[in-house]
Amino acid sequence: MKLLYTSIFFILFTFLSFAQGKVYDTGEYFKFRIHYGIVNAGYATLELKEAVREGKKVHHAKGYGWTTGITKAVFKVEDDYQSYFDKKTNKPYEFIRNINEGGYKKNQQGFFNQNKQTVFVKDYKHKTEKSFSVTEKVQDILSSFYYLRNYSGLDKLKEGEAIVIDMFFDNEIYKFKLKYLGKENLNTKFGKVSSLKFRPYVQSGRVFKEQESLTVWVSDDENRIPLLVKADLAVGSLKASIIEAKGIQQPLTIIK
Repeated sequence: MKLLYTSIFFILFTFLSFAQGKVYDTGEYFKFRIHYGIVNAGYATLELKEAVREGKKVHHAKGYGWTTGITKAVFKVEDDYQSYFDKKTNKPYEFIRNINEGGYKKNQQGFFNQNKQTVFVKDYKHKTEKSFSVTEKVQDILSSFYYLRNYSGLDKLKEGEAIVIDMFFDNEIYKFKLKYLGKENLNTKFGKVSSLKFRPYVQSGRVFKEQESLTVWVSDDENRIPLLVKADLAVGSLKASIIEAKGIQQPLTIIK
């Protein structure tokens, strides 16, 4: 159960803002409902604010997810993911990961030095501090997919093609891969929307297995709004569907 909820919140926070081009700005806000069948299992939000780091105005992405009701009583989740990244280059300055997933807790803060290609991580739970080597184009969880919003070839992908980026997560560099599955018309709270389907993969390890059945749908317009995240299970599926969107730069394209 822990792996399922960890997966859905992890994927949700990395896909909450998957759009093409500089179409996002301060004030953007999304809210999702997490559900298992007819059971309302929880919610997740992501908002984009402005902050100052190293004397520069930067983007501050804040992702928060939590379980509710019966699900909370059985398996409490409260996840706080944050990222500060450059408005022009998208390079991350800092990340925060403060999570509680059924008693599994992490409380970390990381500071990137892009010149030295390192990230200095403070682990408040274990009271440790350590520096890790990273790659030149490394991203953290949230900055990764704001980075992909500017990926020039996103709308030119053919079915089966993939994008691979370096993501720093759990004190390691992961090769995060997105495989394009094609287009699909999707019924949403806002109406029927043309969407692009992606299958996220990461290097197999503690969090994900290479063939884990996760699928993401994003709007096929200039916003690239995340519409649905689905994890297929042996019985039923765990889903995160959009219920609110504010501060988007272009009206969502609805199929008449």
